Amino acid sequence: MNMNEVAPTIDNAAERVTPWPSSDKARRIVVRWMYAAAIVHLLVGVAVPWLAGAPFADAYHRGIELHFWAATAPEPARAQQIWWMSMIAATVQCASVWMLALVHLGNRLRRREVWGWLLAGLLVWAPQDVLFSLQARVWGHVAIDATALVAMVPPLVWLLTRDTV
Repeated sequence: MNMNEVAPTIDNAAERVTPWPSSDKARRIVVRWMYAAAIVHLLVGVAVPWLAGAPFADAYHRGIELHFWAATAPEPARAQQIWWMSMIAATVQCASVWMLALVHLGNRLRRREVWGWLLAGLLVWAPQDVLFSLQARVWGHVAIDATALVAMVPPLVWLLTRDTV
């Protein structure tokens, strides 16, 4: 790099990338889908702490408790489960903000590495989450995990192959 050249930064990286035709409708749709997935994660993360102790969640809690307690779980166990759900929801909120940032960077910079980072995150999370849910026989969580993977992996793979910069 010449002394008179400016080092590339995130701010000017988008300017250096060859722009795609404005008619790239498929890419816009897929990127919007990924924005929506990140926003859904954020909304779920915000809602869970408020709804975890609601009466309509009793059947859900009972299903989890049956894995750990033969009879009705003691009240402190339920309170701890609600606390853990709230803690995990805060983590989901944080991860969704990172997701939004990566989707934004992937969209602006059109760099396949960004989509790869999102895929890597899913590959770290999914096997563990599915395994723990299977071990606890919490089929609803397995279904949620499968839905999340089906909703996010194909679009991310498509973007990874589409953005070749």
